Amino acid sequence: MRVLMQCLIVTAILFGIFSSIKRKKKILALTGMLLAIAATALGGSSVPINETPRGGLAIGLDWFLLDLFLMALIYVPLERIWPQYPKQGTFRKEWTLDVVYFMSTHLPLQILSFLVLLPATQATKYLGVPVLQQFIARMPWLLQFFLAIVVADVAEYFIHLALHKVPFLWRFHAVHHSSKALDWIAGSRSHFVDDTLVRGFILAPLMLGFSQSIILAYLIFVTLHATWTHCNFGPNAPWLEQFLVMPRYHHWHHTSQKEGIDKNFAIHFPWIDKIFGTYYYPDQWPERYGLDGQEISPNFLGQTIEPFTGKKR
Repeated sequence: MRVLMQCLIVTAILFGIFSSIKRKKKILALTGMLLAIAATALGGSSVPINETPRGGLAIGLDWFLLDLFLMALIYVPLERIWPQYPKQGTFRKEWTLDVVYFMSTHLPLQILSFLVLLPATQATKYLGVPVLQQFIARMPWLLQFFLAIVVADVAEYFIHLALHKVPFLWRFHAVHHSSKALDWIAGSRSHFVDDTLVRGFILAPLMLGFSQSIILAYLIFVTLHATWTHCNFGPNAPWLEQFLVMPRYHHWHHTSQKEGIDKNFAIHFPWIDKIFGTYYYPDQWPERYGLDGQEISPNFLGQTIEPFTGKKR
């Protein structure tokens, strides 16, 4: 881990040099270089740990930053090489707000979901349906995994629908829809109440009949796929988009255009929307994103507090 951290610091310095040469605006590149150099000067990856963590898992700031870096390493190149909106750029307006959400809400919820796997598995002894568990366990692993995705997507469809249709719940979900430009990190903009409800509704039915390994595999899959569907990524695969949610499909869910509002609630499978009559998938991409005639606080603190108070702007 220490070697990896030092490699990342050196990489940050090199990327900063490259960016400062290539980009007209130098401030971000120089800031990144200075922070990386400062980290090296303060000891870098060789900083001693005062006390070795004992008695269980320990997650530090380095883990958070490493996760953010790896996610960016996967999705930023895709957006830069094949963008649907080339002028949007990586450091678009409000990107720092989404980084705050990634660090404070999105990532901690992911960690919590993984940490509850063990107690969730124990809970299935009392909540699970033995006949159902045995039936699913006899299936091939890949079939179990596919079935888990279907169950999770149907469960998420209905909580997602409620988040749109119930005014009190919409206050929290509106935060997620406030992004006026979508990319890989825009999907992290979500109120912690919203994220907690969705994650709870997904895990509850999965705990009834699926093994810990299947639930773990699904959590990894949903993290990667949900992030990808928010990407500023132009290419589509016509043969695949009938069966799997692609970026353009989910982008229509985020539009402020009348024809796309309250459509495409499914997260993984578009045919679920077809079954429930909420499918909308024209050939073109949306022209506008964000909330339709609704204003919310522009900052993280306001967006966290105002849904509880019901304050309108």
